[in-house]
Amino acid sequence: MLDTLQLSGDHWLEDICHQPSPNCNDRPPAGDVTLIVIHNISLPPGEFGTGHIQALFCNQLDCGAHPTLADLEGVRVSAHLLIERDGRMTQFVPFDRRAWHAGVSSYRGCAGCNDYSIGIELEGTDELPYTEAQYQSLSQVTRCLLQTYPRLSLGAIVGHDEIAPGRKTDPGRAFDWQRYLRALY
Repeated sequence: MLDTLQLSGDHWLEDICHQPSPNCNDRPPAGDVTLIVIHNISLPPGEFGTGHIQALFCNQLDCGAHPTLADLEGVRVSAHLLIERDGRMTQFVPFDRRAWHAGVSSYRGCAGCNDYSIGIELEGTDELPYTEAQYQSLSQVTRCLLQTYPRLSLGAIVGHDEIAPGRKTDPGRAFDWQRYLRALY
């Protein structure tokens, strides 16, 4: 794992895997980054290291590979970043662009969170503990983002469940918010 992360001038993290996703577009005018949204994902549910997440975010998922993937046919989504169980990171969308991760959402009365947020997916489920390597990588990238984007703050880091209540539950009760936030100080 890297000691420090650096962001290139084109808003990609350096020295990690990049898999550009077509599931993004320009942020609206004045679309400053002001929010970080933490998600979880596993495909099929509860299975890790399958490569299906990367395929989904790049519109290459074989929806016939497993019965639980059938509902994803035609779905076009992507987060900015995926952190796998071993802490490896893959970036799909540069942070200055709008990734399609939040869906119907609102934060502090402002709808359309994709317009102003960065979406970070943790490979996991609501119920299974996240790994030490994931917390380390998440803390590293969060510190980098806080230093790079001046309108971000510790008070503007939320779970998907907070911006889409009743519709989403991630990152779930297995995510240790106190542990994560302590590591940012």
